[in-house]
Order: sequence, then C-alpha cells, then structure tokens
Amino acid sequence: MNTIPPSKILIVRLSAIGDVVHGLPVAVALRKRFPQAKIVWLVEEKIAPLIENHPALDEIWTVPKKWMKSFSTVRNLRKRFREFSPDVAIDLQGLLKSSFAAWLSGAKTRIGFGGKDGREGSRWLNNRLVTPVREHVIDRNLQLLEPLGITEVVAEFQLPEKPEDRDAAEKILAGLGLTGAFAVLNVGAGWESKLWREDRYAEVACYLKSKHNLPSLVVWAGAKEREMAETIVKDAGDAAILAPRTSLGELASISRKATIFVGSDTGPLHIAVAAGTRCVGLYGPMSAKRNGPYGPENRSVQIRSPEGTNINPHHAPRDLMDAIEAQHVIDACEEILISPRQPVPLTPFMRKEHHDTR
Repeated sequence: MNTIPPSKILIVRLSAIGDVVHGLPVAVALRKRFPQAKIVWLVEEKIAPLIENHPALDEIWTVPKKWMKSFSTVRNLRKRFREFSPDVAIDLQGLLKSSFAAWLSGAKTRIGFGGKDGREGSRWLNNRLVTPVREHVIDRNLQLLEPLGITEVVAEFQLPEKPEDRDAAEKILAGLGLTGAFAVLNVGAGWESKLWREDRYAEVACYLKSKHNLPSLVVWAGAKEREMAETIVKDAGDAAILAPRTSLGELASISRKATIFVGSDTGPLHIAVAAGTRCVGLYGPMSAKRNGPYGPENRSVQIRSPEGTNINPHHAPRDLMDAIEAQHVIDACEEILISPRQPVPLTPFMRKEHHDTR
C-alpha cells in the first residue's frame, strides 16, 4: 500500500472470547503507530463488553452471532461502513463472515491471512494476504500489520477494567473471606475434549493451600461447570472455595487480584493472561505452542496432542487431557510461584463509544 498513514482503520474479529483477547495487541500496535487514526472494532455483541473502553479503540460496533442471515443487519452495517469509509480493514479471523465484513466496509486495503489460516472464502475477499510464519497465534495476528510497515512489536493487551467490575470483584472476594493471596481454578472449557479431571484440580488446590497457603477460588459458567466446580470444592475441603456466578468483566477483575490462575485452553485463561495474572494453561487437543498463555511468566502443560493425526480437535479423546497428571500442573505452578514477579503497567480507564449495528 502507499506510504500515506491510514486515517480510518477497521479491525474485524467477531468471536470467540479468547480469540478476541488474542487480537488486542493488534489494536494497541495500531494505536501506537497511528495515534491520530480512528480505529473501530467489529465484534459479536455478547463479547463486546470485554473490550469496551479499550484505550486503543475509538468505537466498538456489534453484530449478532448470525448477522449475515439478517438482511436488515447487513444493510445497516453497510450504511455505517459508508459513513465511516475506512482506508484499511484487518481481518483477524480468516473466515467468510469476517472477510465479508471487511469487503462490505469498502476499504481498498483489506488485510487477511494467506495459506491455511485464510479459511473458507477469506482469501478471495481480502486483497493483501499475509502467510504467517511465527508460531503463537498472537504473533501470527501481529504479522498482519506488516503491510502497514509494522514489523517489530512488543505485544501489549491493555485490557480495560471498569470501576463497577473492580468494585464487584472486591465485594465478592470480601464476602468469601479472600482478603489475602489466592489462586483461581477455572474448571470449564468450550469443548468437552479440553476438560481436565475434577479430582486433579482438587489435588492442585490442596497442594497450593498446604505449600503456599493459597486457597483456590473455583470459577465456573453454566450449570454443568458449576457441578464440576462443586465436586472440586468438596474433594479439596478447606483448600477450595466455590465462586458465585460472575460476568466476564468481574472474572477479569478477580483474576487481576489472583496470585496464579490455572485452567485449560479457554476464554477465561486468556482473559487472565491479558489482565496480568501469571497462568498455567492445560492443553490436549490444541497446540500449546500456538495457543498457550502468552508471555515468559506463564506456563503451558501438554503431555500429548493430536498433531500429526487426523483427529478433529473438537472431538479428540479425553485421554489427551487425562495424560496431564496433577503433579505436572503442580510443578508448573511451583515454577511460577518461586520466580520473582515483574511489574505490570496499569491501564487507565477510558470511556469509548459502543454501537449496535442492527
């Protein structure tokens, strides 16, 4: 593209929670390189609260999950795009729905993934394709900025924290008697194949309490996860405490205050990473090298994986996760807990606009 800095930039990453978090360093890098540009992020409405008030974004536009099936939503989105008239659209998702949104924007430069990361029809609708060579998904996302002259980036999330979420988290923790250091165990995952055994979570909780005097707060979402969390709390005795239902923002604020976060590859784990909490990620059906908790302060545990096989990760056998013993996770926790903590810069609260495009 030409050397004129873009004045209006569209980022498209519609879902899911962890993937949206993985895209935040792109927004931060764009803001640093083009401080005067107007940057808009298009995301599904259920995930939008997670990135509201992000300091790198001027506006957040939302669409429902199946927005392409609604003519009125597409029409209204196209109208907003015409008013916005972006110079550049960056498709972080590499799917038909995300590349269609980038194309619909009218941006002359539509940057997306080439190679196997450019799925469905995205390679036809995006016109500046980048085939990533880096390993971690965050670094792969950042490679999409190369056509804009951004080639060296220190990844920063700058995950915002709303005062109401911070206050709610403090109230929750005080109500549970967690006034000192504590750990967070996240029992759930989006796929059955990513779940780890409750008895092993309980063993980790008992170790953290006996060795480091860290009680574990067991977080969950939905009825099934709550049952799993209750089992962990029962098996761990006084070493674990059941969390109440929390929003994504409240969970992020709770995670900020935790000493360590343990969970499998799912949105809450990556939220905790972005919030600056040191994390241990448990991996089976997905590559820890590609999707593990980002940064040198964090640890991934993966004993077996389906790489090199024809196994569909969504339907991978549970023995991939069962190969992870409690001692593997305890050892990873120990590595983190005996290492000195690096200071994490605070992110200022900034009010930004939020638009529903329906």
